[in-house]
Amino acid sequence: MRLATVHTSTGPRLHVRGRSGYVDVGAESGRPEFATLTGLLEGGAAAFDAAQALTTREGREYGESDLAAAVPRPNRVLCVGVNYSAHAVEGGRDANPTWPESFMRSASSVLPPYADLVRPALSAGFDYEGELAVVIGAGGRYIPREDALAAVAGFTVLNDATAREWQRAATQWTPGKNFDASMPIGPEVVTPDEVSVGDLAITTTLNGTVMQAARTSQMIVDVASCVEFFSSFTTLLPGDVIATGTPGGVGFARTPPVWLTPGDTVEITVEGIGTIRNAVIEDKPAPSDWRWRPSTSGSGSL
Repeated sequence: MRLATVHTSTGPRLHVRGRSGYVDVGAESGRPEFATLTGLLEGGAAAFDAAQALTTREGREYGESDLAAAVPRPNRVLCVGVNYSAHAVEGGRDANPTWPESFMRSASSVLPPYADLVRPALSAGFDYEGELAVVIGAGGRYIPREDALAAVAGFTVLNDATAREWQRAATQWTPGKNFDASMPIGPEVVTPDEVSVGDLAITTTLNGTVMQAARTSQMIVDVASCVEFFSSFTTLLPGDVIATGTPGGVGFARTPPVWLTPGDTVEITVEGIGTIRNAVIEDKPAPSDWRWRPSTSGSGSL
């Protein structure tokens, strides 16, 4: 199945791709609790069966601007950093780290898949990071990698857009990874029966130029192991998202550095799953006397 959350006259509602267009899951199944992705995930296998039954129906076509974030309000976004060797090397790290770098994003950083991406007023080093994302379904604790897919509801695409000065100003990455509405995610949640994520092409383009091109088979910690790792220390819950890391080719590692600026368009595609596309726009000005402004000296090595 391919699930999408659509902006409607009654608010955002979960839809499933039908024979054509999208079908409203809550309305057409007669189960109003399935009107949101959270409700569907909490409903378990029976809920997915109800949504699956709608995939043979004729639906309604929607435009890109009608699509909300594929996971509108994730419980958590658990992120693996430096998960491709080329990205590790371009950042001056070991090509094969023995322990996953990890951090978290909040729900307030989520953005629809085709919405404008606002460059933060407090950042001159705003960077792109195309990634495959995992949406947790059944979840659980201590999930061995061989059972990981049973805990997964589906997969989607995201841009882990990062304010590099804020990421590097201290030892923790949290500020640089959590500016409001800085993580486009979508356009759909694609269930595991539709796609195998072991070896998919992942591509990021900036204004039509390819900046990142890799395959998910090049991950240091593969998808199943990402699920296993995070379940070591936290119970994975329905609606959690795991961002699996970005390939080499990010802006900070280029000479000269390539930062996202207003007027740019960044597009990320994961083969078999979908494409997100976001125009970069300017933020509202920050207060002129705002004292929290990381140094931008040597920004090329952020």
